[in-house]
Amino acid sequence: MSKPISWSYSSIKLFDQCPKKYYHLRVAKDVVEPETDAMNYGTLFHEAAELYIKDGTPIPPQFNFAVDALNNLKNLEGEKHCEFMMALNENLEPCDFKSPDVWWRGIADLIVIKGDEARCLDYKTGKSAKYADKGQLELMALAIFKYFPYVKKVKAGLLFVVARAFIKDSYSIENESKLWGKWIAEHNRLKIAFKTDVWNPRPSGLCKKHCSVLECAHNGRN
Repeated sequence: MSKPISWSYSSIKLFDQCPKKYYHLRVAKDVVEPETDAMNYGTLFHEAAELYIKDGTPIPPQFNFAVDALNNLKNLEGEKHCEFMMALNENLEPCDFKSPDVWWRGIADLIVIKGDEARCLDYKTGKSAKYADKGQLELMALAIFKYFPYVKKVKAGLLFVVARAFIKDSYSIENESKLWGKWIAEHNRLKIAFKTDVWNPRPSGLCKKHCSVLECAHNGRN
């Protein structure tokens, strides 16, 4: 049996944004996106939030503005899982994160489980919540249903700690099949690209200044 084409929320969104960019970053791997100050800031915040909620490690001064929000999460009743790594095989069964048959991967910043209900939070350090995409929450909820079969409802949210916004939604086990159908259709498009080896560029306003694939004809920096 051939190895499945593994994916995550971020990789499928990258493919949707531009198949050619996906190819260079995830398949050929001949282009590496440099880590920006914003990315590094986000990584540091995630680490600080994890240690604070899990062990009570003091928050670094630069993140003191988020203490009240983190305290609200820390005080939630239930079983807490910080930076919880989840992976599923093609049968939608939990598997090891680095398993050779892994099909999907995702990491939940915080999961709190109480009875048959779970809360799932993802921290965002961007300056605006204007273009927030709840697809990530949807996938986390679907994976939670597989990892914790007794959970029947997931209340999930994107916590924009800098922009002070909270984008939320809820997911029920009754809608599981319908929601998976949408994401499997997304993955099938990716499978077709691998099978045909066709990775057409998808020009957008991001090409000129922000794309790291300099060889592309639509890149304004080459």
